[in-house]
Amino acid sequence: MDKIHPKTLQDLEFPTVLEQLKGRCHTELGKEHALSIVPLKNREEISTVLGQTSEYLSSFTNDNRIPNHHFESISSEIKLLKIENTTLEISGFRKIGDICNTINEHKKFLKKFKEYYPILFAFSETVASTTEIPLAINAVLDKFGEIKDAASPQLKSIRIQINEVKGKINQSFASALSSYHASDYLDEIRESVVENRRVLAVKAMYRKKIKGMVMGTSKTGSIVYMEPDTTLKYSRELNNLEFEEREEIQRILNQLTNTIRPHAILLNNYQQFLAHMDITAAKAKYADEMNAVLPKINEEKKMHLRDAYHPLLYLTNKYNKEKTWPQTIALHPKNRIIVISGPNAGGKSITLKTIGLLQVMLQSGLLIPVHERSSVCLFDMILTDIGDNQSIENHLSTYSYRLKNMNQFLRKCNNQTLFLIDEFGTGSDPELGGALAETFLEVFYERESYGVITTHYANLKMLANELPHATNANMMFDNKTLEPTYQLILGQAGSSFTFEVAQKNGIPYSLINRAKKKIERGKVRFDATIAKLQKERSKMAETGSRMEEEEAKAREEARRLETLNTKIKSKLENYQELYDHNQRMIHLGNKVNTASEKYFHDKKKRPLVSELLHIVETENSKRKKKSAQQTKIDRVKKVQVAQELEKKIVKVRQEKKVEKKKAIFKEKNKPRPVFKIGDRVRLQDGKAVGSIDILEKNKAIVNYGIFTTNVSVDQLELVESKKK
Repeated sequence: MDKIHPKTLQDLEFPTVLEQLKGRCHTELGKEHALSIVPLKNREEISTVLGQTSEYLSSFTNDNRIPNHHFESISSEIKLLKIENTTLEISGFRKIGDICNTINEHKKFLKKFKEYYPILFAFSETVASTTEIPLAINAVLDKFGEIKDAASPQLKSIRIQINEVKGKINQSFASALSSYHASDYLDEIRESVVENRRVLAVKAMYRKKIKGMVMGTSKTGSIVYMEPDTTLKYSRELNNLEFEEREEIQRILNQLTNTIRPHAILLNNYQQFLAHMDITAAKAKYADEMNAVLPKINEEKKMHLRDAYHPLLYLTNKYNKEKTWPQTIALHPKNRIIVISGPNAGGKSITLKTIGLLQVMLQSGLLIPVHERSSVCLFDMILTDIGDNQSIENHLSTYSYRLKNMNQFLRKCNNQTLFLIDEFGTGSDPELGGALAETFLEVFYERESYGVITTHYANLKMLANELPHATNANMMFDNKTLEPTYQLILGQAGSSFTFEVAQKNGIPYSLINRAKKKIERGKVRFDATIAKLQKERSKMAETGSRMEEEEAKAREEARRLETLNTKIKSKLENYQELYDHNQRMIHLGNKVNTASEKYFHDKKKRPLVSELLHIVETENSKRKKKSAQQTKIDRVKKVQVAQELEKKIVKVRQEKKVEKKKAIFKEKNKPRPVFKIGDRVRLQDGKAVGSIDILEKNKAIVNYGIFTTNVSVDQLELVESKKK
């Protein structure tokens, strides 16, 4: 891909997007890098960066939140490491240690959850983890950033001596303080501190009574601050030891710097990795605020933006609690160029900028606010001519500048180009400028470029209507109020509604009539026809929408009636079968009743048995007997059905086992929550909810109101965190 010109990015307000992105970064290096983002040239790199942002965005809605990536810049420390015989300051070592720990934490997390974040995991594998640097720093510095006593044997020995001398100083000073206070030589405050040393607060009149060194006086001169002789020799010894301590600390820091120096390149890679994570997190947060998604990226040169929002307009309106109107637009090989026409203030320019800005954002690795079923393609070159381009520096008029711009378009445009031109052809004589613009558009079309233009020129509308792979479009207006609805309608040019808008804004009808007489009758009729067609289209769209609703209701009613009819038929068949069965039983019962009455009167068993046998044989003759072969076939079928059923049961059991294993694995790998006192919790196999009263090591005392219980935190589930 070619580099997209900065003027194009300026036209589309991309720098404003980067400023907003910068505001969502947490680190200084991340903010610096955010402002330098430009559209990427490599298609694979675009897909990778978009995938990273999409994965980071998904972490906002699941339990596996990516660790904090905050860090302090170590750029100055890296520069010093590259210079021989330099020594880093303690704060520098602390920042380096923090960065190493953050990197190790990220690598460990992304490795554990690589199934959730495969692209971010692959990125984390580009930097090597290290334990050498943190171990070396931890051996010298404690968690407060102070040099440890155990940093070297010599330092430990010096500090032991320092503590001993300080003890002697305090002891001797306390003795002198007690003695002179008893003699009433000291002021009420008794003692003070001068130059980090304890001194006696001596009344000025008794200064010669005290053996020691004068360290200062009070503002009024009534108090003289003196260090007694008994502590002076220990103070000198302390000064010597403190000097030795500073020398030893400097030697330790030099040695630590030399240990870290060979890893300067690795540390720079760490810093760049975390800066990239900061930008990725900012992109994800930015996407979350505007409901942005990663649309499907196709290779068929098709752009189908569904419910696309202008990002800057959407966020501004969201902040002001105002509605933003989405746009749906499609460009593909059968419809490469769209010519949008219609009155001003209808949303033509916003539609143009929306398409361009979303494309630039996508190719810069940012998610875009469109419907998730949108599909986009990538362009090697994006050319724009939007806004007032008058050049004061070059003394060019707007039209001259635009012609110069068109010359660049003609040199660069091809079948991998997207061009966006606002008010195409304006700035010159309408007929001559329109003719030149028509010629330019024909060239763009012949080179199979993709593009969207806005215009008022009738000849460009006619050309779009004649070219097979170009189409007209207009921004819909309410035909009564002439207020814009901000909906893009493809397939028809838009009227400028020049005279209608003038009349709506209070221009006298007599003046409008005079104006109509000054122009060609054909032009007025043409514009009026377009306006009429546009109104008819609005009515047809409303009628079509209403008919679709009625058709959907009719289809639903037909389905309901068909279902009802099927149920009624089924019930009738059941009733008929029941009726036939009952009639047969009644008939059979009558025969049996007649035979029983005859037996009642004559008491003859043989005729009764003969009659009953006759009745049974008659009923059996009506039943169809199955042949032995048919019985065998039925038996085989039953066996086959049983075998198939057994196979299905085994398969279902295996699938359930696999799902159970996956659930257990996911539960094991699920990061354990960090419990705090006051959190609402429950046992993993229980329903009762209680609150944590006490946490000690790996145990918690849970209060259920009526009783308390002592359980392991591993058995608890977090129901609700304590509200701050």
